[in-house]
Amino acid sequence: MTAQETNVGCCTPQTQTASCECECSSSPALLFPCSGGSDVGALSDQAARQMTAAGIGKMYCLAGIGGRVSGILASTRSAGKILAIDGCPLNCAKATLEQAGITTFKHMNLKEIGMIKGQSPVTEERLTRISNEARSLLQERRDT
Repeated sequence: MTAQETNVGCCTPQTQTASCECECSSSPALLFPCSGGSDVGALSDQAARQMTAAGIGKMYCLAGIGGRVSGILASTRSAGKILAIDGCPLNCAKATLEQAGITTFKHMNLKEIGMIKGQSPVTEERLTRISNEARSLLQERRDT
């Protein structure tokens, strides 16, 4: 396992110190995007894939939560951090986690950062903005 696979984003074994505030852990934050059927769903999905590739977290299976797949539920319940990413005000990712009894997680809705369903095509600028917001949320200490 490489250093990137064992850290969540900001710390590496070479840079981590006693004062490191990023809460590095051996397990990545789990990312649950609502991939939806619209432009904001595509943004949520592609941003989660990019964050996974960058080592910020690990995209995980929201359908497995909805389908109550035991292994996926167990892994999710034992995760150190969870982020639900919704594209529109329906908040399907958030609702899916809550209905499965998972209530301690961070949540972001793309509408709250100015991305409107039907008016937000996928661009690198938008993906970077989502990733930066997600990184900030994951670095906060208190889950909602």
